Amino acid sequence: MLTDPTTLFWLQSFSLLFLLFTSAVLLRNRIEFTHLSRTQQLSGRHPRISVCVPARNEEHTIETLLQSICKQQYPNLELLVLDDHSTDATSDVIDAVQRQYPRVIQKISGQPKPNDWLGKPWACQQLAEHAGGELILFLDADTELMPGMLRQTAAAFEHYNLDMITVWPKQITGSFWERMLVPLIYYALLSLLPAIYVFRSPRWVPGILKSKIAPFFSAANGQCIGFKSTSYRAIGGHQSVKNKVVEDVELAKLAKFNGLTLRMFSGVGSISCRMYRSEQEIFNGLRKNFFAGFNKSIPLFLFMAAIHIVVYILPFILLPYSWIAGYPAVLFMSVACVTIILLHRTILAIWFNWNPIYGFFHPISVLWFQRLAAVTLLDHVLGRSVVWKDRNV
Repeated sequence: MLTDPTTLFWLQSFSLLFLLFTSAVLLRNRIEFTHLSRTQQLSGRHPRISVCVPARNEEHTIETLLQSICKQQYPNLELLVLDDHSTDATSDVIDAVQRQYPRVIQKISGQPKPNDWLGKPWACQQLAEHAGGELILFLDADTELMPGMLRQTAAAFEHYNLDMITVWPKQITGSFWERMLVPLIYYALLSLLPAIYVFRSPRWVPGILKSKIAPFFSAANGQCIGFKSTSYRAIGGHQSVKNKVVEDVELAKLAKFNGLTLRMFSGVGSISCRMYRSEQEIFNGLRKNFFAGFNKSIPLFLFMAAIHIVVYILPFILLPYSWIAGYPAVLFMSVACVTIILLHRTILAIWFNWNPIYGFFHPISVLWFQRLAAVTLLDHVLGRSVVWKDRNV
């Protein structure tokens, strides 16, 4: 049946309609997914910012981040760094930078993790308990701030009257597999979720439903996430998500559920991150939270896997097949689908300064994620725990 030209035509018709929809979302995000670096300047005082950095086995990246924070020239800053029982030289690196900036950096030694907490929420909760700023900004240890980033963050809170902010860093990709896989994370986000809906409810939603619908348009990136301190404590801080693998998204949902104001920003020009450095790191890093990102719903997970096969893999297969088999209608639809996918990847590559050549390997990248999906689904069904930084997740 899958070789029947009529069936193939309708499958490609579905793919084309889906891609046209995602094109509209992507182009809208290109306009409305605001760059943090373009935020208006602060109008007056500089609110105190508590920058909180949880660090566990981050000896290769932590110095770069700490130096970039201390060189911000923000006049009202405290920097809290928690060494979360690192087994490498992380603690020594923190000490060395602290000697350079003794009035800025406060080092905190992590307390033993309670059994009912996951590692990162527990580390962030400890940091927040020491934070005295009006604004609390959590940063992953593998990020790096560009000059002026803290001023831009404070200005964004002021200009948009925000309770919570999340910034999606410019992702640095070095190895072959980083360039193949990391852009697909942003592709999924920016082609499916209109970023403006994280800030405000869609206008097409009836007013009586806006408060109920709002949490469904929640997204966040824990690499850079911040709060007004009063708002953070009002939703219970990280204690409210103490056992959540995707604690960043759960915090965003809580914020929106409680009527708080959240906005996402692009970090191009403000903050960068290199998440992983090898295919194995990418696999292990995403394995711990990939299924949880679908709210652990098996039907939704399988449905989206099928969508990705039909929309993002099948057109690349059917393009040469329909040419050889002499199915002109299927060939036309396949060419249209492949062209749109490559245009999407080119737009993203220009936007985030990635190599556009890797867009031509799109179906291979999607197949890699299909493999990841199968493994994470088996982890869930079989009750297998995943080890990340020497801890079970």
